Amino acid sequence: MTTTVRIDVTSAVPHYEQLRSQLAALITAGALADGERLPTVRALAHDLGIAPGTVARTYRDLEAGGLVLTRRKVGTVVTAPPAALDRAAVTEAAERFVRLARDHGLDDAAVRDAVAAALLTTRDEPGVSASS
Repeated sequence: MTTTVRIDVTSAVPHYEQLRSQLAALITAGALADGERLPTVRALAHDLGIAPGTVARTYRDLEAGGLVLTRRKVGTVVTAPPAALDRAAVTEAAERFVRLARDHGLDDAAVRDAVAAALLTTRDEPGVSASS
């Protein structure tokens, strides 16, 4: 994995969520390509200075979200994002939202909270699935 992820040990955000969100963002943005192998649980845990169980949980969450696939003797590989979604448009909208939020003085935690709230409030709308 050529792209760097970082864990902020001073953050209130759990390590597994920091790692999950960074990897999901890299996959969604195309920085981690379809078929690309992720580091082993132990290797990534060692590199980041976190527990292997934390990385394993992250990989399980990413697999549940359809972003990676883990198989024995193969490891964990990135799977192509769903083709029905125009990733470029979503990424552009997300970038605009983050710029707007920062222009209004929101920090990263407040931005994440706003997105989490939006996910909760739009869950029951037609055409919106809870796993999206």
